[in-house]
Amino acid sequence: MVIELSALHWIYVLFVVLIIGFMVMRKDTTLVCVAGIFAIAAVACGSISSSLSAAFNSFIYAIMELLPTILIISIIVSLSRTMTDTGISDMMISPFAKLIRTPTLAYWVTGLVMLAISLVFWPSPGVALVGAVMLPVAIKAGLPAIGVAAAMNLFGHGIALSGDFVIQGAPKLTADAAGIPVGDVVNASIPLVIVMGVVTTVVAFAFLLRDMKKGVVKVPETPVADVVTSNTVHNASDAEHISSGTVHNTDDSRESSLLPIVPRRIFAILIPILYVIDVVIMSIMDLTGGEATALIGGTTLLIMLVVTMAAYGSKGLEKTTNYLIEGFTFGFRVFGPVIPIAAFFYLGDSGFKTIVGDYLPATSNGIVNDLGAALASVVRLNKGVGAFTLTGVGAITGLDGSGFSGISLVGSVAAIFSKAIGYGVETLTALGQIAAIWVGGGTLIPWALIPAAAICNVDPFELSRRNLIPVVAGLLVTTIVAIFLI
Repeated sequence: MVIELSALHWIYVLFVVLIIGFMVMRKDTTLVCVAGIFAIAAVACGSISSSLSAAFNSFIYAIMELLPTILIISIIVSLSRTMTDTGISDMMISPFAKLIRTPTLAYWVTGLVMLAISLVFWPSPGVALVGAVMLPVAIKAGLPAIGVAAAMNLFGHGIALSGDFVIQGAPKLTADAAGIPVGDVVNASIPLVIVMGVVTTVVAFAFLLRDMKKGVVKVPETPVADVVTSNTVHNASDAEHISSGTVHNTDDSRESSLLPIVPRRIFAILIPILYVIDVVIMSIMDLTGGEATALIGGTTLLIMLVVTMAAYGSKGLEKTTNYLIEGFTFGFRVFGPVIPIAAFFYLGDSGFKTIVGDYLPATSNGIVNDLGAALASVVRLNKGVGAFTLTGVGAITGLDGSGFSGISLVGSVAAIFSKAIGYGVETLTALGQIAAIWVGGGTLIPWALIPAAAICNVDPFELSRRNLIPVVAGLLVTTIVAIFLI
């Protein structure tokens, strides 16, 4: 069956190419995305006023689709700030410090703690939580500061963020763009995330040991520990300013004294237990996607309210509002670049009819599906070409330094390629997601790389260079594995 492509399809392809081109040049894509939405709506509707309305409606549609993810991340950041200010985060992480006696243990324990925290709290606030407590201990055990930064970076903004198994913000974006359930992307990404994580962290550690033996990397005597203990980063938004020195000072009079040690210890034990219970409930009741996000979000909100009231008493009402404002500010700042590009790529599938109207041909199954079917009728792609192309597209979309802004494109491309190949949309989508977030989420491009480097008092460009070979090696091996899984 020959698929007839209309002007709408070719305009969509043109703007996809333009978006990729702008990302390669490290230019912002917001204007291109809005122009694409306007152009498609203008051709479909034949009316400038309708096109203007469609451009606005596309943002509303994208925000409504992304709102659960924005909310959960905002609430988690609010809780993170609350826990840091009250000293609960220190109490939660301090037992792990007792395990660290050698540089090897320091690297892997720091990384695993960062992974655990990042899966629940997201890596940006996790950098502040883990770095402030673990860095001085790791330095004392003989691990260079650059090694601590690499461990936090690779385990947090690499493994945890690329899989995003708990919050499921990344799988939500890619799954929507690919037109498949979130659970399918999560399941397909598990083996790929494991392979990527093992390769990158092992290669990075091997290079670190080599440089330590050669004396290329040396352990600082005191400065790093002094910096961290006297200038603890309080939250994810503060992390953006630490390179310029605008961090909060911490001393014996900080607000954590408002919460006595016994309640702090109780909360430090209770909070992980509550999240473990959530994971058990999700497993038993088979909750995924929005249902899982709602459970985590409700639990996080409850914990934040209880902790704030217990710590501040009569002032808890005002502090609760302040923490929520900080969380929402962070959430919308992070997803601000995502909304325009998501709005454009939603036109490729289910969002077209809602945003623009019923203007596609009666035989159309959506722009992306039509393009996939047309490609399949012209050229037969194989698994290898499809896998390496998705890795390349994912890496390119990460060049803007976000990691999230381009994964809707990854989902759309995966849908097109899977139509041409005939199968494998879940694996292709997961592979592109992993490539995009590992490159742009903070291991190579400084979106969260700078905060991790700054809290460890190391050069962010040096950290990026150190991560480059491990990440490239991981992407290569993961892509090869994905070919066999498709």
